[in-house]
Amino acid sequence: MASSVQVAKPGLGTRTVTFYHDVIAEMKKVTWPDRAQLQQSTIQIMIFVLVLGALIALIDIGLNFMLVRLPSILFGR
Repeated sequence: MASSVQVAKPGLGTRTVTFYHDVIAEMKKVTWPDRAQLQQSTIQIMIFVLVLGALIALIDIGLNFMLVRLPSILFGR
């Protein structure tokens, strides 16, 4: 019979500290955008959101006309 060997698992405090140190090490590897890149990206996202919102509004107006007003015009109700 083989005897099972139990390996001691580190405690919650040790695992938390190790996780914190690993996060700090990874964050030092990140390449952060400079101010100009950040501004440009923000403007692009805002324009995209406005265009997408306008597109959704146009689709909503078109569907509203087709599903609500057009039948009442055609069938006179």
